[in-house]
Amino acid sequence: MRKIIHVDMDAFYASVEQRDHPEYRGKALAVGYGEARGVVAAASYEARRYGVRSAMPSTTALRKCPHLIFVSPRFEVYEEVSSQIMAIFLEYTDLVEPLSLDEAFLDVTENHKGIRSATRIAQEIKTRILEQTGLTASAGVATNKFLAKIASDYNKPNGLFVIRPEESEAFVERLEIERFFGVGKVTAEKMHLNGIHRGVDLKRMSLDGLTRLFGKAGRMYYDHARGIDERKVIPDRIRKSVGAENTFEKDLEKSTTLNVELYHIARRVWERVEADGFRGRTITLKVKYADFEVITRSRTLPVFVVDFQVFWSTSKELLMQTESEKKIRLMGLSISHGEKVGPEGPRQLEIDFKPLPRPLSTKERGKR
Repeated sequence: MRKIIHVDMDAFYASVEQRDHPEYRGKALAVGYGEARGVVAAASYEARRYGVRSAMPSTTALRKCPHLIFVSPRFEVYEEVSSQIMAIFLEYTDLVEPLSLDEAFLDVTENHKGIRSATRIAQEIKTRILEQTGLTASAGVATNKFLAKIASDYNKPNGLFVIRPEESEAFVERLEIERFFGVGKVTAEKMHLNGIHRGVDLKRMSLDGLTRLFGKAGRMYYDHARGIDERKVIPDRIRKSVGAENTFEKDLEKSTTLNVELYHIARRVWERVEADGFRGRTITLKVKYADFEVITRSRTLPVFVVDFQVFWSTSKELLMQTESEKKIRLMGLSISHGEKVGPEGPRQLEIDFKPLPRPLSTKERGKR
């Protein structure tokens, strides 16, 4: 039986800003841009009490909380703090699966310190994070990833929740369906229409019934309703893509200004590509028009993109393929179809060329 910990930092970006700026402590704070087209990247717990959430438009956030303070994100600082936290995890186990800068799964069934109690390890990690970064984290302890992730959210902020093996099924039966992994708003509404409100209702459904209702996801819901999750903690997960996007203050037409904006986005993406040691072959442009229509244009290159100029020139060509004359509200770029590489970069495949045999002369062919 595995011992899995899910560690999730509390309001990470906002907490870093409150740590570094005492004047923000105890106040409703949002990391993001407060302009008309801005979006909240993270919200402090003080702001969350007013209903402010990440990915919320800035105008909506300010309507809910008029005294909300906006601060610009400092991703280089968040990445530095994240590295400190990940280093702490690796002191206990090599089986660390980061999900983002501020959360990760750890498999501590076998661990470097020989500690038998996963709960004790989680407590130690929380203490170490607070001592080294001045930030709080919440942790969930269980026998699998599904349960551990739910547990980490149970006593936030600065919480620790343990789901023991013998408690797993009863815990899941009481669980509101909205807390299940993979159940969003639309899926929850569909479940409610079918009489599924809690784990116990989901557990009553047959596998065939769930598959008919939810397709392939039905198998996952069937297992999760029984507290089952066979997924392993996979260290050094390869990122599928790296990207960035920008919502403009004013809708833009195709012009020099749009190319300038595209260039800035491309530079941001390339900085992340370089920082992550990521190389990809597929470049994708995303455009959202003023009427909210979204289109994408992609190009897959025969080799990994290792040079910014190749990335930039391809991005410009993709923009030229958007034929509409409508004004543009948002633009984004990403690079995918790749892998994480070492400092030496992608390896050139080595082909062992061998000389072809000498053609036989007419006389030699006759002898054969």
